[in-house]
Amino acid sequence: MSVTPANADSHTAGQGPLFSVPDADAARAAFREKSRSMTDKVMTVQDAVAKFVQDGDYLASGGFGANRIATAALHEVLRQGKQNLGVAGHTTTHDFQIFCAGNLTGRGKTLARCDAAYIVGLEARGLSPHARRVLQSGEVDVCEWSNYTLAVRFRAGAMGVPFLPARSILGTDTFAYSAAKVIECPFTGQKLAAIPALWPDVALIHVHEADCFGNCRIRGTSVADVDVARAAKKVIITCERLVENEEIRRDPTLTNIPFFCVDAVCEVPFGSYPGNMPYEYFSDEEHLQKWLDVERDLNTFQTFLAKHIFDIADFNDYLELCGGLPRLQELRREELLS
Repeated sequence: MSVTPANADSHTAGQGPLFSVPDADAARAAFREKSRSMTDKVMTVQDAVAKFVQDGDYLASGGFGANRIATAALHEVLRQGKQNLGVAGHTTTHDFQIFCAGNLTGRGKTLARCDAAYIVGLEARGLSPHARRVLQSGEVDVCEWSNYTLAVRFRAGAMGVPFLPARSILGTDTFAYSAAKVIECPFTGQKLAAIPALWPDVALIHVHEADCFGNCRIRGTSVADVDVARAAKKVIITCERLVENEEIRRDPTLTNIPFFCVDAVCEVPFGSYPGNMPYEYFSDEEHLQKWLDVERDLNTFQTFLAKHIFDIADFNDYLELCGGLPRLQELRREELLS
């Protein structure tokens, strides 16, 4: 359900839909029910998605661009036919392609609403024909943000406050199509943009290492994922490696996401494929190009999706279809030599 900003006009508020009320007390009540015990949370991706992702949920996809995305979990969302989802488009490239792949004739509508900072494009690779098709159809409600202000929304959610002030996007078309509002600083009288908090129902985040309790390590930039994990009501972690808790305790300073944020831990080696996993494997540019190519014709794309996602058992089958271990070893060598 979208909430139109009250008394909105081009000078005081953006015209974009606010998909959820930034009620800090309601968020606090929801988090109060979340277990913070150190219990074993290891399960399959199939079980995690079935248990924690419901029709109508608002999802946040971790990573950035095609880097460190939770591809295995995203595929499972499609395979289980989850419907009418909201999505935070915080530089979502291949992950946004996957969400849009669920909006096909006979498959229902996976994607219903999107807070968009960067979507449709796969950066230097070009635009996704099908994502463009879905957005131009008008079947998805869209609210616009910059990458920074969408990250600010997660930060506000992580802090437990209804909004944070920013100078960014004031005086821009992005502001006009956002759900931000103009406020006056009580100290200086300066105009600021009030950026509403965002509390996703579920976050899907891929990490390098995690223990059975959900303590996670991310090598390289964490982008906004630390805040996303704290703002989301439920967090599904997929990891390259499951490690012992003793290893986590050996150097706690390496832990980016603590166990009390996490609801499920799924060990999925190469779980970001065909995206890049920093220090692990490079992106499969040939396969990403194939996605772009097959999307041009809807029948060809449907056949591709049936073969690679809908008609297979799990992500391991997908990896085998894409070249299996020999191809994955090539990508690992490419990453380590770059």
